[in-house]
Amino acid sequence: MLTASPLARRAAELSASFPAPHFPAELEPGVIALDSGFASPQLLPDLSRFAVAALTRHREESLQYSAPQGHPALRAWLARYMNEDGCRLEPQNVLIVNGAKHGLDLICRLLLDEGDAIVVSAPTYFSAIPIFRSFGAEFIEIGHDEHGLAVDELERVLEQRAALRQPWPKFVYLVADFHNPTGVAMARTRREALVACAQRHGIAIVEDNPYRRVRFEGESLPTLKAFERVGEVLHVGTFSKLIAPGLRIGWIAARADWIARLMQLKSDGGSNPLIQRMVLDFCSSEHFSAHVERVQCAYREHRDRMVAALRSHLPELSMDVPHGGYYLWLTLPPGVDGDELARGAAQAGVNLIAGSRFYASGGRQVSPCNHIRLSYSFASPDQIEQGIRRLADVYRKQLAA
Repeated sequence: MLTASPLARRAAELSASFPAPHFPAELEPGVIALDSGFASPQLLPDLSRFAVAALTRHREESLQYSAPQGHPALRAWLARYMNEDGCRLEPQNVLIVNGAKHGLDLICRLLLDEGDAIVVSAPTYFSAIPIFRSFGAEFIEIGHDEHGLAVDELERVLEQRAALRQPWPKFVYLVADFHNPTGVAMARTRREALVACAQRHGIAIVEDNPYRRVRFEGESLPTLKAFERVGEVLHVGTFSKLIAPGLRIGWIAARADWIARLMQLKSDGGSNPLIQRMVLDFCSSEHFSAHVERVQCAYREHRDRMVAALRSHLPELSMDVPHGGYYLWLTLPPGVDGDELARGAAQAGVNLIAGSRFYASGGRQVSPCNHIRLSYSFASPDQIEQGIRRLADVYRKQLAA
């Protein structure tokens, strides 16, 4: 019988339970999913012709082990794709990974030792928090407003840490385009200031960018990667939000010496070559641009339907309408608890996520927790309308109680 826990420290410090995910196939009848960023079923493309080609014409390639860095032609396509946004990449600057979260895990393996500090926005992407926590990271939470990460606050925090001789953070993690959860697209001046700050202080930037092409209106700004001068930005991309999440294909764009080290830390024998070939052929075809346009049009309609429903049924909740992405970040009136509202909504058959889950500290240390995040990607427009009506009923009952 074991007398002591065999768990590693990184595992022992994690919760012994995991929140039950609400995957579409597991939803109870009548439940409306406004929580996680699943793709709209109507937008999942028909990839059958590309699968057939991968399994026939490209069978010897698709059913072997993958090249460790990923398919050369797919890496070349991605380099060109990102260079359209002002980057200066070659195929050797791209590593294919099994989705964006796999990319984040590899970057942590590359940059973090246990106890190292990292900077995250407050709020930040909730699925990234346990990844960073599993590497024993110390979180430095920096405020986030309608223009993006508060770079001036970051500068003050760095000055304070220098005065106290505290360790420098290893990297800043950020979703600059249609930030998860707030939907904010970081202002150009903030992007330039953040990259300049990182260059000046020798800090890396991890740019998580799943929503960039899911834009509905407004000017498309250069990525953080496009502003770099000394290779301090590691860009993490994915096809999950633009094509289909089940593909599990993403990429890291970084300087070549870091890519070489990431390849040696990648223990999967190469990302799925069959799916890489399918993605490459789809993205290289005339169908890709039409699919992107369909995605943008459909999610614009979903967003507009949710915004209209909220303004009609819950006008006292404040929001900034995003120009793209999947999410609306709602601020509740003072004294209204987002966790309690999320629990009540779940009982009424509407799944959403309380704002407290998007803070590395748990929220209550840096925010009053009067936020919720709604996703408009998966539910149909009619379901969105019905879900907001149910949420309004729950909200009124909680106020009355």
